[in-house]
Amino acid sequence: MKKVIMKAEDLCKSFANNGGQNHVLDMVGLEIYEGDFTVIMGSSGAGKSTLLYALSGMDKPTGGEVYYRERPVSRLKEKDMAALRAGEFGFVFQQAHLVSNLTLLENVTAAGFLNRHKSGKEVTERAEALLSRMNVENAMHRLPSQVSGGEAQRAAIARAMINEPGLLFADEPTGALNKRNTQEVLNLLTELNAEGQNILMVTHDIKAAVRATRLLYLEDGKVIGEMSMQPYCKEDAKSREKQVDAWLASMEW
Repeated sequence: MKKVIMKAEDLCKSFANNGGQNHVLDMVGLEIYEGDFTVIMGSSGAGKSTLLYALSGMDKPTGGEVYYRERPVSRLKEKDMAALRAGEFGFVFQQAHLVSNLTLLENVTAAGFLNRHKSGKEVTERAEALLSRMNVENAMHRLPSQVSGGEAQRAAIARAMINEPGLLFADEPTGALNKRNTQEVLNLLTELNAEGQNILMVTHDIKAAVRATRLLYLEDGKVIGEMSMQPYCKEDAKSREKQVDAWLASMEW
C-alpha cells in the first residue's frame, strides 16, 4: 500500500460575491501518495488552482484541514507555513516568475539560501548542477530577459528543486510554452518523478496529463473521479492519450 504524503479533509474555500458566498471548494477530500505524479484536471472554473493553493499553503482554506506527512498544516501561523513551504514544497507556475534583475543562477541560489542547513558553496554547487540538468547551463549567467521562455521555465524548475522538496506543486507549467519547450519541461518532470520526486500538477492539456500515474477530476469544487496509470513510457504515449481522453469523456469534460 502506498504511503500518504498529503491529505485533505472536508476542504472548503469560499469568496464573498455580491453579498453572498461563492463556494469554489466544497468539502474536498483527497489523498496524495508517495511516489506518484498526480494530475488534477477539470473544466475552467472547477477550482483546480484554488485547490492547489489551498493544499500548498499559499492560500488558507475557509474550512477543513490539510495534512502533510500527518502534520496538520492548513492552520499554521504564517511564519511556520512559510518555513514549511521553503523547506518541503517546490512551486512551478505557468509563468516562470523569475526575479528580473537576477541571473538564472542567482534566482536559483536565492531560493536555496532559504535553507539554513547548507553553506553558500553547497547551495551554489547544487544550483549549478540543477541548471545543467535542466539543459540551461550555457544561460545560467544571463538575466531572464535574455533567455527563451523554455529556458526560463526550466530554470524555474531548478529553483523549485533547490531545497529538495518533499512535494513539487506545478500549476499549468507548460501553459505558456510552445510544443518543443512543452515536451522538454514534461520530460524533465517525468524524469524527476521516476527518480522519486512527488509531483502534484494542475493542467488542462491531455498531452501533459498522460505523464500522470494518477489523475483526479474536479467539478464544481469536488473531486468526482480518479484514474491510476503505470509510469509514463514514450512508446505508450498514444495509447495513454486515448485512455485519458476516454476517461475525460466519461467525466463529461
